[in-house]
Amino acid sequence: MNTAAASVVLPPDVRLMNAVSALLFAALMATVAWGLARWVVRLPVFNFRAIQVEGDVSRNSVASLRANALPRLHGSFLSMNLKDGRAAFEAVPWVRHAQLQRVWPMRLKVSLEEHRAAAYWETRIEGADASSEASTDRALINSFGEVFQANLGDVEDEDLPVLAGPAGSAASMLRMWQSLAPAAEKLGESIERLDLSGRGSWRATFGSGAVVELGRGSEAEVVERFGRFARSITQVTTQYRSPLLSADLRHADGYAVKLRGVTTQTPGKPVNRKR
Repeated sequence: MNTAAASVVLPPDVRLMNAVSALLFAALMATVAWGLARWVVRLPVFNFRAIQVEGDVSRNSVASLRANALPRLHGSFLSMNLKDGRAAFEAVPWVRHAQLQRVWPMRLKVSLEEHRAAAYWETRIEGADASSEASTDRALINSFGEVFQANLGDVEDEDLPVLAGPAGSAASMLRMWQSLAPAAEKLGESIERLDLSGRGSWRATFGSGAVVELGRGSEAEVVERFGRFARSITQVTTQYRSPLLSADLRHADGYAVKLRGVTTQTPGKPVNRKR
């Protein structure tokens, strides 16, 4: 006698109910697993046992890092968001860049790169010329041309130049100062202040107080103009045995200078000499 296995086909509504039940069970298990995972990673056993700091730490002591960075750190060895941790350390004064790495067992390794101050920075109001006052709130420019905020009292090199220009021009101004400085040094001078107007006109102030109007142009044009001036001005100051008070390099055929105690015009009028 042959028997045939009969297959029972479930109604569509029953199959749908079974599928929904399976999905609900899977969702429930996923929720339980997620909650269990959150509970596990928050166990005290996974708390950081030590934070190892290396790299540039000359500006920030252990106490400074503990006071400024640790309150911003959240999570354990397993749960900490390293991006948020990096932001916590980069919010510390003088820290330019931080790199965080988990190190077993339960340690956090932090590598710091600090700002190296290259100049003071003053933001000039947009549209103002080089003779107008810049913002009195000074910041600092690092060696990468980036403006950053820090306690100016922590700056050990008080001979840093002052750069004053429109917002966003700090990097180009630092490059210009670095390009002009060698020629000024050959004159026995230092560029104590460099101003850039909103219209693109440059002005340099020497450590002696002399002011040099450099005019407009590309970096190469301004540097070349100042170089020609630096190569010839000593002939003028030597001839008249008088120090430079000011110079205007915005003339197409040369430059005008004013020397202390030297006059070629009637009293009361500006003293200018072209060369």
